[in-house]
This record gives sequence, C-alpha cells and structure tokens, in this order.
Amino acid sequence: MSDRFKRLLVTSALPYANGPIHLGHLAGVYVPSDIYVRYQRLKKRDVIHICGSDEHGVAITIRAEQEGVSPQEIVDRYHAGMKESFQRLGVSFDNYSRTSLPIHHETTQAFFLKVLEKGFLVRKTTKQLYCTKTQQFLADRYVQGTCPYCGSEEAKGDQCEKCGRPMDPLSLINPISVLSGEPPEIRETTHWFFDLKRLQPDLIEWQKTHPEWKDNVKNYCRGAFEEGLQERCITRDLRWGVKVPLEGEEGKVIYVWFDAPIGYISSTKEWAIAKGDPDLWKKYWCEPDTKLVHFIGKDNIFFHALMFPAMLMAHGGFILPDNIPAFEFMNLEGRKLSTSKNWAVWLPEYLEAFEPDPLRYYLAYNAPENQDSDFKWQEFQNINNSHLADVFGNFVNRVVSMTLRYFDGKVPARGALSAEDDGILNLIKNAPNTVGESYENFHLREAVSLTLATSRMGNLYLQEQQPWKLVKENPERGGTVLNVSLEVCRALAVLFHPITPFTSEKIWRMLNLPGRVEDQEWDQAGIPVLEPGHALGEPVILFRKFEDAEIQKQLDKLKVSKPTEEEDSGIAPFLDQQVTYDEVATLDLRVADVLEAERVKKTEKLLKLKIRIGKDERTIVAGVAQYYAPEDLVGKQIIVVANLEPAKIRGIESKGMLLAANDGERLTLMAPAQPCKSGARVL
Repeated sequence: MSDRFKRLLVTSALPYANGPIHLGHLAGVYVPSDIYVRYQRLKKRDVIHICGSDEHGVAITIRAEQEGVSPQEIVDRYHAGMKESFQRLGVSFDNYSRTSLPIHHETTQAFFLKVLEKGFLVRKTTKQLYCTKTQQFLADRYVQGTCPYCGSEEAKGDQCEKCGRPMDPLSLINPISVLSGEPPEIRETTHWFFDLKRLQPDLIEWQKTHPEWKDNVKNYCRGAFEEGLQERCITRDLRWGVKVPLEGEEGKVIYVWFDAPIGYISSTKEWAIAKGDPDLWKKYWCEPDTKLVHFIGKDNIFFHALMFPAMLMAHGGFILPDNIPAFEFMNLEGRKLSTSKNWAVWLPEYLEAFEPDPLRYYLAYNAPENQDSDFKWQEFQNINNSHLADVFGNFVNRVVSMTLRYFDGKVPARGALSAEDDGILNLIKNAPNTVGESYENFHLREAVSLTLATSRMGNLYLQEQQPWKLVKENPERGGTVLNVSLEVCRALAVLFHPITPFTSEKIWRMLNLPGRVEDQEWDQAGIPVLEPGHALGEPVILFRKFEDAEIQKQLDKLKVSKPTEEEDSGIAPFLDQQVTYDEVATLDLRVADVLEAERVKKTEKLLKLKIRIGKDERTIVAGVAQYYAPEDLVGKQIIVVANLEPAKIRGIESKGMLLAANDGERLTLMAPAQPCKSGARVL
C-alpha cells in the first residue's frame, strides 16, 4: 500500500436479502475481499471491512409477493441467515449492517438532500411502463425483455446480466411485466433524476489517475464514456424503501441502486457507534489519506466505477475509491449459475457437509479474476485431496508427529545449517514479500499459488532430508531438520491464514504457540522464533480426504435441478399462454429484401439493416452479428414483422423485427423457401 495512505477501508458489495448465499457470490466478492483484508490485518495496517444486507429494491418485493408475506419478513429471515453463513465460512466483516435500519434511512435521506442542494437532482415528468393488470407502475426489475445491446432475452429493466449494461426499461425489446406476464403500457409519472451526464468530465479525469485498475473495469468505463453518460432516475413508485424526504413525494422511494452504496457509509457509522466513537467513521470516509477499495462482481461495475463515484463527487464531502477489483462470474459444472432454476451450490447446504477452509481455498485457487471460471465438484475433490490433504496438511502433520515420536514432543536444538537448510529458511523469510506483492496488486490466484509452492518446498525438503532416518544415524542432524521444518510449519500457519484461517489456527495450537495466528505480523512470518525444548501440542488431521461417494451425492443433488434435455439443447419450452387467430392476424409479416448491412459501433451482436418491403425502405436493428456477417445478408430475403411499434436501439430507430429460429447452437433467419416478390405477405 502506498505510503500516502494511513488507513484502509474495504467494502464488499451488499448482497440482496432475498435468498441464501451461493458460491457465485463467494467466488466473485466475499472470499477475495476477506482474504485481502486478513492479509492487511497481518500487515498491521489500520483496516476495516464493511458490508451489510441490501434490503430494498424490487428483488425483495418480488420475493415477498411470491411468498405472500411482507418485505420486512423476507429481509429479517435472509439477513440473519446470510450473516450466520458468512461467520461460519470465516468472512470477517468489521461490521455487517442492513439497509432497513433507521441509521441507513437517515444517512440516505441526508445524502439525497445534499446532492439536491448542490443542484445535481432534477425533477422530471417521464414515461414509465405500467401494468394494467396489477394497476401499478413497474420499477426496473418488474420488467423483463430482450437486451437492445447484446440480444439476451433475459435482460432486466435495470441491467442486462449477460452484458452488464445499465438498462432503461423503455429500451427493452418486447418487455413484459414479471408480475402478470403481460406486455405493459406506457404512462407518465414524475420522478427525480441524478445528473450523471454533467459529471462525466470529472469521472474521466479521475479515472485517468488509476491506470492500475483491472482491464474489465477500465474497458467498461471507456465504453460508457464513449457512448455518453445519461441522467439516471433515482426514485420509484414503491412502498418499500427509503422515502423521498420532500413534501409532496408521498408514495415514492429512493431507488435501490442509489441507496445501496450509501449503505457502506451507514454501516461504517454503525461500526463507529459500536466502537464508542460516533464520529470515527469520518476518518475513513472523509480524510484523503484513507484508501477506499470496493470488491464487486463485474455486474456491478457501472454502479461502483461510475454511479457511486459520481454521487460522492456531487455530494463533495467524501473520498473516492482508490481501486475497484471487479471479478468475473463463476459457473457451475459448465453452466451459468441460476438461482431461479436452483442451479447453484448454497453455502448453508455446503457447510452441512464440508468444512469451510477447503471451499475458501478452492474458490481462491479458481477465482474468476480475469475471466469466468467453473466450479466442478470433482475438481474441488481433487484439489482438496492433493493440495490440502497431501501437500499442506500432510507436511505439517508429519513434522509434528515425528517431533513427538523422536524428541518427546519438544522442539529439538538446531545444529550447523546445511545449504539445504539455508535454502528453505530463506524461502520462508522471503515468502511474505513475494506473496504480499500479489495481494497488494489484487492477484489472488497468484498469491494462492505462491503460498502453496512454499508448502510444496517444505515437503520436498522433508523428503530429501529424511529425518526419520537421520534421527537413528545422526540424531543432531535429524533434530536440526525437524527444527527447520517446524519453523516452516509456523510460517505456513501465518501465510495460509488469509486463505484457510481455521486450519491456520489448528496449526498454531499444534505448535502450542501463544496468542492467535491473526495477531501475528505478516512480515515476521518467516523469522525463526521456536526455542529448543518448547513443548508442542497434539497433532491433528488438518484436512480429510473427500470420498467419491460424498462428491457423487452433491452431483446427484444437481441432477434434480439439471435442465431438461430440451432446455439443455437450447430449445425453448412451449409458452403456456395461448392466443387467438384474431390476435395472430394482427401481425403483419412480410418478405423483405436486405439492401445494406453494417455492424452497430461498440456492440458485439447488433447489425443495422436497411431493408425494402415492397416500395417502402426502412431501417431495423437486429442482434444477429454473432451468426451473420453484414456481407452475408446483403441481397438476401428475410421475414420481418412490419407493423411493430418503432423503437430506438443504440440511438437508431428500428422499424420492424426480423424472424429467426434459435436451437441453442445456431440462430437461423427465417426466409422464403423460394425467391418471391418483396413485400409479399406471410400467411
């Protein structure tokens, strides 16, 4: 950490309190952040780790409506469960709060009023989607449709989870209400907007000072700047949430994407009160010598690298993030995690069957740092059995057991050191620097590999020196080897602590050392401290090997949730909703000639097509660029919906929609079997 910083504030993205924690959450945010924080504590830095449950937003109200209970009942249940799960996994937050608390509501309302006072909020009458069946305006997540940027058919009204783009519900193609399953209509309503566009120049200049950020964050922001940031609506017509603190705004709340990051501030306030110093939070949020780091998943880049920094700028009283390590996604057995389909590994269920440290290690070893990774049960078994049981755990157990056997459980004296002894002692002496550098640069996988490599070298040293033979032939030499090996064990307890804290504490007890591992100094991890004659504790098995049967049990659980053969093939199931012949007849399907085709700039999946339907020429935008090159379509005939309401997609007015079939592997455009007259109606 740079010398210009005196303290460190680390935040982990607030999880929605609408379900239990799963391994996707852990791999992308909470295990990396906890490992980083544990390392910083060992470095004896002033660091606090802040998080809490995100208890507002439509995800909560949808869950409440599904279960027929109040939103408060939902968040009370899941907040407690998530907090307990984090504790059992060893995720060591200094404060884990919740956004339904009065302290958060007060902090958010004060923030809102300050930004309003500074002139960054504008009240506008705007169009919004309205469900006539449920008779309510639809907040972002109450709407689902096709993403206009990447073509995903499961985009939500606030964000497309596939491409990560922030979304305006009105920009969705073929939107439907998730409450009724019916297409909504457009009505006018009045809301408050945050002037994000005005702050774009400041955001650009600020981000120029952080070339060290991960490429996924820098590239995302660069693309957003090129497209141009827009004003963002920050209020919604909802009953659940932080109320807008203004007269005449009854029935409106501050929306979750604005209030959730303020939860980092309110959680820090709660921590300061618990410490007995209510103003202590200001040290971490208001003083420029504090380093602020946000651990997030890539789907939160927009909110943490653009929105929240802009909000902090508009407020004017807070520091800005110094780094935003955004992790990619973790899949499960080759498929994208899906909580709705129960295609997930839930943390409470995992902890009923396995210990926490093997999961922490595997998720760190296989962390989705720069690209999506994949959790595989059999790989998890192999990594545990080889890395942890056979290498790390076996080494420590053998060293302590041999000391008990040959030296009555007491640290033997150290005689003259050989070149091999000096080599391994220098290795553990330098390990804190090499491993620490990886942590400082947020290279989690590298840090884990280097830590394991230290353990492997300990094993190699033990195998080559063979103290079990030396104690019979040359007891002094055998004692020296075990003395050195015990120092390696002590060093590994400290070096592994960020990754496997429960195991490190077991090693500390086996070595019968005072205090706790978490109280040690990282930089002193490899400095010999064991005194000859020091009595050791009893050895224990640090890692058990996972049997095939218990891993198969977990795979069998997944089989219940595995997509059907039809789903797995990519073929969509039939819709339950039936339509009449009269409804079908309202669709004007026509044969069209493709006159021109080009890629839409700054997109991967969109093509801009100029088509002719009879004598009428028009433009349509279609998400087919992954399957067709522009030159492949020019001169071809396609089938289009000619009477579709025009929509703006990436600033281009699209008047119509082409028809295509998707079998999960290939998208095929619908076309007449034989050339026919342009404009011919499809019956």
